[in-house]
Amino acid sequence: MLKVNQIYQLENSLKSILHNSILKHRHIVLFAVLCLFIALSQAQIHPRQLRNQVLQSMNPPKPQIKPTKSRPASQKINAIQYKLTPAPSAIGAKGVTLVYLENCDQLSFDKIQSPDMQLLKGNVRFRHDNARLYCDSAYFFEKANSFNAYGHVRIVQGDTIFIFGDILYYNGNTKLARLRHRVRMENRKTTLTTDSLNYDRITNQAYYYTGGKISDETNDLTSIWGQYSTKTNESLFKTKVHMNNKNYTLDADSLRYNSKTKIARLISMTHILYNNETDIYSDKGWYNTATEQSMLLNRSKVKHKDGKTLIGDTIFYDKKLKYGEGFTNVIMNDTVQKTTLYGNYCYYNENDKNGLATDSALLVDWSSKDSMFVHADTLHTSKDSIYNVARGYYHVRIYRNDVQGLCDSLAYSARDSVMNMFGTPVLWSDNNQLSGEYIQAYTKNKKVNKIHIQKVAVAIQHEDSIYYNQLSGKEIIAYVDSGQLRKVNVNGNAETIYFPRDDKDSTLLGLNKTQSSFVVMYFKNKRINKAILTSATNGTMFPLDNLTEKLLHLNTFFWIENERPQNKSDVFKAYPKIERPKGGGIDSLGSSDTDNSSQPASGSSENQKNITNSSNNSPAINSRTQLK
Repeated sequence: MLKVNQIYQLENSLKSILHNSILKHRHIVLFAVLCLFIALSQAQIHPRQLRNQVLQSMNPPKPQIKPTKSRPASQKINAIQYKLTPAPSAIGAKGVTLVYLENCDQLSFDKIQSPDMQLLKGNVRFRHDNARLYCDSAYFFEKANSFNAYGHVRIVQGDTIFIFGDILYYNGNTKLARLRHRVRMENRKTTLTTDSLNYDRITNQAYYYTGGKISDETNDLTSIWGQYSTKTNESLFKTKVHMNNKNYTLDADSLRYNSKTKIARLISMTHILYNNETDIYSDKGWYNTATEQSMLLNRSKVKHKDGKTLIGDTIFYDKKLKYGEGFTNVIMNDTVQKTTLYGNYCYYNENDKNGLATDSALLVDWSSKDSMFVHADTLHTSKDSIYNVARGYYHVRIYRNDVQGLCDSLAYSARDSVMNMFGTPVLWSDNNQLSGEYIQAYTKNKKVNKIHIQKVAVAIQHEDSIYYNQLSGKEIIAYVDSGQLRKVNVNGNAETIYFPRDDKDSTLLGLNKTQSSFVVMYFKNKRINKAILTSATNGTMFPLDNLTEKLLHLNTFFWIENERPQNKSDVFKAYPKIERPKGGGIDSLGSSDTDNSSQPASGSSENQKNITNSSNNSPAINSRTQLK
């Protein structure tokens, strides 16, 4: 028994110690959770994040460096104009230093024929400032402070620059080295190869003009003309520029490249082909060949193998993350799905197929003969498995030749081919207006074939200049064929106002007002052809001569034809939001809404049957009342 008590005491002591330890170090636990949250949030890609990253990498903090010497304007060197002859002596001039002969195996000269020239052979070595110059043989013009070197030519400047060639013409006064045949320059991890190279040791500029190649650990670049700075690692290439990388190739007429930062600056029309799957076209921009991030200007284009193309005034693109952002007049085109997304800001993620457009956003579906134009404050496109999904948020407006609409938000999925409209949506087709709190438009073969309206569902048809056929209920299902209404079902608290016409001359007979549980209306030639109502129906026919304004409309009636988009440009128009009537059903027929000036022909459902009979020359149906 004593042992059991000791075990309980030990257990309680351990629990107390553990509890106190957690309380004591709870700040460490909270800090760890906070770090995990920050790491997860940073791993996500946010809109405009890529632009900030690229701009920061383009302008890194610059270290303070001492100013370098620059060649005076009067000493500019033109490589093509120099001849292979000794330069005149400039010894004693400001900035000019002597070229010293340090070694050779054999020296000879002829004072009579060539008094200013010495012939050197075997292990020849010169020194000029911080450079050593080697060759097999040379002509040394001591008074001119220059020499011509031949065979296994080598220049060593400091501990980083090594130049090799077959022939060297060197002028100590201008510090210009002209190398010919099998020339190779090495500067740390950068190698330049060419057949003719001029190297200016004052400005630390090397340039070639008969074709050359510059290679580093990342890229190989070739061109007809090129210039390379050993001080800044900046290169300028012109004429048939080609860059080769294990992941991509680049072709241009002119290009700037830094072999240290691995950044290429696009200064002419440039084509970048990435793994035969992505083409980039731009004549001005910035491309980091190491991180594969880029900034592209002047209506550049990014074209993907899957048929998607991104065009914009400014594009920020990250090929490794497969993510792009566009600013100002952006176009995202999909030739496979036959859709185009416009906006002043767009982004697209190739991995999850997510796209976004905002600021004058417009989605155009041109997959069928009649294109559909959808505008919203923000438009999203994405993939649900293999199915395309499109969403629009706030001030959505739609235009197509056969249907127009507006709502607060919209969602469409190709999985079920249903367009869901939220936030007091309205659809128009011909002279019909459909509205409710929630609308589903079903499509088949790119055409709307059914419309499902829920909650305060209203269907209105403009019958005449001042007359409107109206249907209202809890739910309306409209069936569409070839862009025209064919049948409408009204389910629950069905109310109608419509104007029947004479079968012979199509003149209006009056106003027919009904209440029932369900109504089915059939349309022909854009007009009501037949109406079928349940047996529990109240109906009254009013003559046209005695109609009042109050009788003309249901409580849920509203007509906003002025907000209807008439063309694709109208989708950008904005209108103030109007509070729509919620509706509580029309008042009981024959009550206060019917005064002495507008008495019905006969105020009962029996009279309604008589109207039906006189119009159709057929008996009324007891279980269901049929009206034409």
